[in-house]
Amino acid sequence: MEYLPNLLFLLVLFAGIGYFARNVKKLARNIKLGKDVDVSDHKPQRLKNMARIALGQTKMVVRPVAGFLHIIVYVGFIIINIEVLEIIIDGLLGTHRIFAPLGAVYDVLIASFEVLAFLVIVAVVVFWIRRNIIRIKRFMSPEMKGWPKKDGNMILYIELVLMVLFLTMNGADYQLQAMDSLHYVKAGSFPISQFLSPLFGGMSEATLILVERTAWWLHIVGILLFLNYLYYSKHLHIILAFPNTYFGKVNPKGQLDNLAAVTAEVQLMMDPDADPFAAPAEGTEDAAPEKFGASDVTDLNWVQLLNAYTCTECGRCTSECPASQTGKLLSPRKIMMDTRDRLAEVGENIDKNKGTFVADGKQLLGDYISSEELWACTSCNACTEACPVSIDPLSIIIDMRRYLVMEQSAAPSDLNNMMGNIENNGAPWPFNQMDRLNWKNES
Repeated sequence: MEYLPNLLFLLVLFAGIGYFARNVKKLARNIKLGKDVDVSDHKPQRLKNMARIALGQTKMVVRPVAGFLHIIVYVGFIIINIEVLEIIIDGLLGTHRIFAPLGAVYDVLIASFEVLAFLVIVAVVVFWIRRNIIRIKRFMSPEMKGWPKKDGNMILYIELVLMVLFLTMNGADYQLQAMDSLHYVKAGSFPISQFLSPLFGGMSEATLILVERTAWWLHIVGILLFLNYLYYSKHLHIILAFPNTYFGKVNPKGQLDNLAAVTAEVQLMMDPDADPFAAPAEGTEDAAPEKFGASDVTDLNWVQLLNAYTCTECGRCTSECPASQTGKLLSPRKIMMDTRDRLAEVGENIDKNKGTFVADGKQLLGDYISSEELWACTSCNACTEACPVSIDPLSIIIDMRRYLVMEQSAAPSDLNNMMGNIENNGAPWPFNQMDRLNWKNES
């Protein structure tokens, strides 16, 4: 019976980490459904981007209020994990505050944890007020109704409860230390939880131990539950922001990638010595793909799918989008959310069918994203510039437009007319070369 709590803790820890590993495996599998893309270039620049954007949070502070509050939560999340490490070791070994021999260093650590926990509570409350009382416009878009709104609030509630449990655990511990309770060594500094003493003043030692142990267990179990909730939440960016910023676009934002097969075709047409009947070998980069552009998530590359899973749903992209600002249907945030939702649906299909995707009669284009949304985009890159984690919604929009044009000839009439004029007249205007200057003869 002496080791029963340790065994129980080991089982809880094993179950929590095991289920998380299972979700990570599914996440990696879903991302790998995308086409391969070479992102091995510009390694120093990629490392710099990851350090500056993901670690340094430089793009968050462009909006000072939200940025500052987010940094508090972000730093709190990272630093307090040191305390979680101590809880795990204590739970496995049956010790209590195993890092206490660090002395003054330990006092500083616990004090900083408490101050950060309090600041996280303040930040979470402010975030909740901004979402639910002030109702900031970018959180009120149609795509944020239903589950996305509930998910955003759920995260705030979980963070609030975890921080309250942490301070409650420390407050009870502080009181037990003052009572010279066996097993509760005098260690740590409690600048915040010491003010909870009046709540514990009339409690017996046994009751205080029950409060401390209950808060301890709920805190660590809550962290494990939160860890596994991430897979179903927009907060996957906690894990994915670092790889996403590393693999983010490093070319000039206005530069669009050309299709290798189309480039090869044009070069062939421009080369007077080339054999027009010599098709590129199958499997080579210049060979024509099975499909031009993208109509479903498996037509996108894996970096684009990583982008979709990394989306924080903050709405900065949509609030900066000129098409969205003028009332067009386009929302770059919705493009990413739709891509993620369709990818999750495809993943569930594969799981249900023992590792094989069974056609479900649905696709990203049409069932999730309409052509009207795609053609509303001005290709200005405002969304990409605004994203705090280097997501590129424009690349998905361009690939889906390519499918519409090259596979379905489904461009807007004005664009079709322009492309027809270029093909027939060598210019976007409906005049042949001999008639282009006729206007100067008009009186």
